[in-house]
Amino acid sequence: MDLKVESEEMDCKKPPAIEVFAHNSTLHGISHIFTYERVCVKRCLWVVFFLGSLTLLLFVCVDRIHFYLEYPHVTKLDEISTPMMVFPAVTFCNLNFFRFSHVTRNDLYHAGELLALLNQRCVKRVTKCGFAHNTAPPSQYGACQWTYEIRDTHLVEDSVLEALKDKADFHNFKPRPFNMREFYDRTGHDIKDMLLACHFRGAECSADDFQVVSYPRALDQLSRQSLCLCTKDTQKNNSNYY
Repeated sequence: MDLKVESEEMDCKKPPAIEVFAHNSTLHGISHIFTYERVCVKRCLWVVFFLGSLTLLLFVCVDRIHFYLEYPHVTKLDEISTPMMVFPAVTFCNLNFFRFSHVTRNDLYHAGELLALLNQRCVKRVTKCGFAHNTAPPSQYGACQWTYEIRDTHLVEDSVLEALKDKADFHNFKPRPFNMREFYDRTGHDIKDMLLACHFRGAECSADDFQVVSYPRALDQLSRQSLCLCTKDTQKNNSNYY
């Protein structure tokens, strides 16, 4: 009977598991919160200090994560004054390939399809008499005769469409030689129409200080390039100006 009473008294005096864990833990302050002592004021102070430190730690971590997600960077500028500056290599590029008002009938004949203004269509005519046009069997048709038609007429303004119809009339037209460089020089946008004002170091510069530096190297590159103009004086010392 005495052994049973002693074992029951030992079980009652056994500390809770949380106190055992806190006493053996290396986390600073937790052993003072869950302690065997019954001093309430001391435990309350340690609870305040522990929660305050934990809150400060979480606040600093969140602040540093937020700062990292902003991707901060530092830009360093070294300003060097110079008494004399060379006129910079300024390049203007006009993404409009050509001016329609300067396109001629000969231009449309040679490059109308390339300029996305005309479609080339094959028309076969009957070679034997007695058959109406396009009603004979395929074996009766002659050689293919190429003709042109205007593309996307519903997207074109009426005034432009009338001018395009007039220029696209190739009946009895005798084409002349065509040169893409000459076409670009003649129909490309002029720097005088694009340059509104130009001043450098108190002096005025004009359209005469620029010249064309970029041309398409082939007809199939016309849709991927634009007319570019660069200052003249800087081209002698800089070959990579466009």
